[in-house]
Amino acid sequence: MKNVLVIDAPPMLREFLKEKFTEENVAVEIADSQRDALPKFLSILPELVIINIEHSVGDVLEFLEKKQADPNGKKIPIIMTGPLIEQYEVTDLVQYGVIKYFTRPIKFDIFFDSVGRVLHSAFAIDTTKCVLDLHLNHDIIFVEIAMGLNREKISLLKYKISEMIDNNKLTVPKIILMMSDLSLSYVDGLNLELLLNNITADRRVLRRNIKVLSFDKFVYDFIDGHPVYEGIQVVKELSSVLNSLIEGGSTSNVQELITDKILAAEKDADLGSVDLHFSADNGHSISGKDELAAGSLKVAVIDTDLTVIKFLKQAAETIGEVSIFLSGKEFISKVKPGEFDIAITGMYMPEVTGLDILKFLIDNRIDLPVIVYSNVVQKEVIMQTLRLGASSYLVKPQPPEVIVQKALEVINAKRRA
Repeated sequence: MKNVLVIDAPPMLREFLKEKFTEENVAVEIADSQRDALPKFLSILPELVIINIEHSVGDVLEFLEKKQADPNGKKIPIIMTGPLIEQYEVTDLVQYGVIKYFTRPIKFDIFFDSVGRVLHSAFAIDTTKCVLDLHLNHDIIFVEIAMGLNREKISLLKYKISEMIDNNKLTVPKIILMMSDLSLSYVDGLNLELLLNNITADRRVLRRNIKVLSFDKFVYDFIDGHPVYEGIQVVKELSSVLNSLIEGGSTSNVQELITDKILAAEKDADLGSVDLHFSADNGHSISGKDELAAGSLKVAVIDTDLTVIKFLKQAAETIGEVSIFLSGKEFISKVKPGEFDIAITGMYMPEVTGLDILKFLIDNRIDLPVIVYSNVVQKEVIMQTLRLGASSYLVKPQPPEVIVQKALEVINAKRRA
């Protein structure tokens, strides 16, 4: 049996790795500190070492140097995860046998592809198209799912939820599972069961504090009367459950409640180290990192909603110069090839929609990455958007740092292509 040594991984990451490796019949040894890492390494001489660093490369230099000094351990490869570091630090790691450096939050499809190459083993990864996002507002964790049910992302969900509860010190966590776009049948039963089991895995999440937003009869029938999910409520509109979930939420103006408490981005929320977005273009290899300097980009922001315009402008100004277009028509009348590094656009706008913008760029051979930022979650719309060349589709609302990070990922993927 092949053996992997995992060093200094935080609890959520450690448990997920153990689960995934066990499924693939790979033995896992855990070292919780640098002090016991070297003895375990020398005793098992694993096929691969995975090291997580919390702050800097200096935290693990002693282990790396002693590993390289051992004739039997010198050639064993290392995959490392950690914060964004300088290019020279990434380059220096090569001499210690580090073959990949993944910046947190980790994109696990690329991560396990790299692990599989080292272990000469194909890790099974579910490739079902799935938009799965989490965000925190007040003490409510919103879980939004569209397009389909991906078992890999669903398996990560329980770690993500627990991490968000811990990092944000939620004493009474509440969850709204938003899956109004999904239409399921009995063939999806196992995946739906996996989803609900992962939503309820953390004992701090009480079933009476879980609401499922769905129009699907199969979802209602599956949950209703099921003894394991007793207490979970399926609803057809969000406003019907908000007052019961939000402390001090009794109000006659439900729309005000939604706007003030739910849709306002919570800037201080800690979303954790686990990334539920998979992308083969966004893995960080040992050869590089996000090489873009702050302020060096040109960003086009397109929307008719002035509130959205203001929000996106403030977010995008952290990475570059922002040009505002108050309609899709204004944008297509002025955009020129090579003028912008990226565009962020809404979907439904008068006269010229987000889909029209994507078609215009194709017809006029303008090579411009586009992120669509919209509250539209219909599967057909999302699929059409991606087919027309959108680089990413972000469902509102999102914290500004998520939008900025996605913009950097999209631009860097294009520059590496």
